[in-house]
Amino acid sequence: MKTVFVTVGTTSFDELIERITLSKNLQARNALRPKFNKVYFCYIPTTYTLKARGYERLVLQVGGGNVLPTADACPHVKLEVFRFKDSIEEDFKQADLVISHAGSGSCLEALGAGKPLLVVVNDKLMNNHQLELAMQLQADSHLLYCTCSTLEQTLNTMDLSSLKPFLPGQPKHFANYLDKALGFK
Repeated sequence: MKTVFVTVGTTSFDELIERITLSKNLQARNALRPKFNKVYFCYIPTTYTLKARGYERLVLQVGGGNVLPTADACPHVKLEVFRFKDSIEEDFKQADLVISHAGSGSCLEALGAGKPLLVVVNDKLMNNHQLELAMQLQADSHLLYCTCSTLEQTLNTMDLSSLKPFLPGQPKHFANYLDKALGFK
C-alpha cells in the first residue's frame, strides 16, 4: 500500500496538518458557501490529490500542535495519526513519499532513508533559516520544497524521478583529517 508519511518533528505546524487533511476550520469556511450562495473559499483536500497519485495510506506525526485529525477527516485514505514516538525510523522506512516541515533533523533523516522528500517551509517563522536549507537541497535536486499555500500545486506537478540520492557524509575521513591535523596520527 503506497504510503505518505507527514512529519512536523518536535514542533507544531498546524497549517500543514490542516492543508493535508482539510481541518474543521476549512470545512467551516466551505460550509458558509450555501448560506451566501457564493464561493468565498474553494479548497480540495490534499488527500484527494495524494489518492489520485496512487497513495492509499497517510501517516501523520502531528507533534505538539492543536490539530489532531480523526479517521473521518480523510475517508478516502487509510489515516494513522500520532503525536510523538521514541523513533520514527520505521515510518520513514515504510513511506513511499515523505512530506516534512523544513527542520534540518527531519530533512536529513528522510534523505538518509533514501525517501523522496517534499519539504513544506513554514513561511510564518521569523528569520526563516528553514527556507535556506530547503532552497539549497532543492537546487542540488535532493528534494522538492513548497509552502502550505503552494502544497497542492506542488503535489500535482511534482516529478519525483528527477530527485537525486543524498549521499551520506564520510565522518571517518573527517576524523582522520582532524587526527592528522592535531598530530594524533
